[in-house]
Amino acid sequence: MSTAAVTDKRHSTLRAASLPRWTPWVIAAGSLVLGIGISMAAGLDSQVQWGLIAAVLFVLGTFGVAARVEGRRQAKDRVATSLVWVAFLLAVVPLVSLIWVTVVRGVKVLDVYFLTHSMGVVADTEPGGGIYHAIIGSLEQVGLATLIGAPIGVLTAIYLVEYGRGRLAKAVTFFVDVMTGIPSIVAGLFILSLMLIFEMQPFGFAGSLALAILMMPVVVRSTEEMLKLVPNELREASLALGVPKWRTILKVVLPTSVGGITTGIMLAVARIAGETAPVLLLVFGNPFINNNPFEGAQASLPLYIYQQFANSAGSGAAFDRAWAASLTLIAFVMILNLVARGIARWKAPKTGR
Repeated sequence: MSTAAVTDKRHSTLRAASLPRWTPWVIAAGSLVLGIGISMAAGLDSQVQWGLIAAVLFVLGTFGVAARVEGRRQAKDRVATSLVWVAFLLAVVPLVSLIWVTVVRGVKVLDVYFLTHSMGVVADTEPGGGIYHAIIGSLEQVGLATLIGAPIGVLTAIYLVEYGRGRLAKAVTFFVDVMTGIPSIVAGLFILSLMLIFEMQPFGFAGSLALAILMMPVVVRSTEEMLKLVPNELREASLALGVPKWRTILKVVLPTSVGGITTGIMLAVARIAGETAPVLLLVFGNPFINNNPFEGAQASLPLYIYQQFANSAGSGAAFDRAWAASLTLIAFVMILNLVARGIARWKAPKTGR
């Protein structure tokens, strides 16, 4: 026997057995079929239960097949990978289901008329009306809250990262952590107490103040993490050239992290865009168009959804309007995120070759 043949034989005996790449898909399909069969035999009607049983069977089947062919050590690795996929599906399936149900039910009355007309004198039980007044209210309230909360949050984060030392910085960090967990209704009650002291009536800007309180800690935390990712070498190089620290922050640190800061601000905007409790307390709702957020009650999309669903009894014209407004709110947040990504790419530092 030649030397090459002996070498090939040794290599073939040392090579461990391995499952084909299509094995996880076969195990997943078999687990799904078996899970549905077990669920139907047990009389389970919930598709969620079917999916959970199939997920358990998938993990167990992966371990059994991998342990038999590849060994227990490789089987443990495949089980860990299977658990990651199961966790991913558990997170994605509810999200896709939510979007699908919202689209299917929201498109029933979502048209140009619905987007360009207010409720006016249309009763909640009657067909017709629209969300134009609610769109204006949401844009103004969220916009004013962003103008208040974003600069304060970014400046606070700059202080904590670039200047923060001693007790004051620790106190600021502590209060930011506390504010992160404040329920939205508490922020609304705080502004409402101030309104009662000054004997003020509900108006849009009051809701903006409460939303700004909820927005600031999110902006501070996200901006703080983005600023920490900027390499210290960039700061040291700028300072070594004699550039003042404030100018280094303005010209070096912020442009480097502008993408992450913008994304953090948009996440904060997405969070406050769907808040209902502060708006319900402070803005109060209005079926007519009110373009002035500093005077009189004003509508907003979350409040409109709540009011329509509360008056719908689970069906009818108000129920359809609530779903259409929900779809509009989702689209509004999605557009904001796309705009944020565009701004982040536009303002990102350019690297030459």
